[in-house]
Amino acid sequence: MIEWTGEQAAKQILHEDRVMLYVYTPLCGTCQLAKKMITVIEAALPSLTIGMLDLNYSPQLARDFQIESVPCLLLFQKGKMVKRIYAFQSVEYLYHELKDWQ
Repeated sequence: MIEWTGEQAAKQILHEDRVMLYVYTPLCGTCQLAKKMITVIEAALPSLTIGMLDLNYSPQLARDFQIESVPCLLLFQKGKMVKRIYAFQSVEYLYHELKDWQ
């Protein structure tokens, strides 16, 4: 995963066709587990580019996209959020959710 600032994430969302953004906070234990799960997904689907953003440094982004909790995976298509995933149920679940986003 690529660590993005709020500004970099906003730029990617506006200019890229498809964007996946993983938002987290560093002290969240569930976020650390979710990060490991996403790392496995990246290995299985190497053409995916997933940005990650520490929400502590981007409170405006949390308000703009109405992020209710972390971890959260946001999927954008042509600048619009099309999916928000909070429950990282399993690697298999994430794989099936993301395999068409390559």
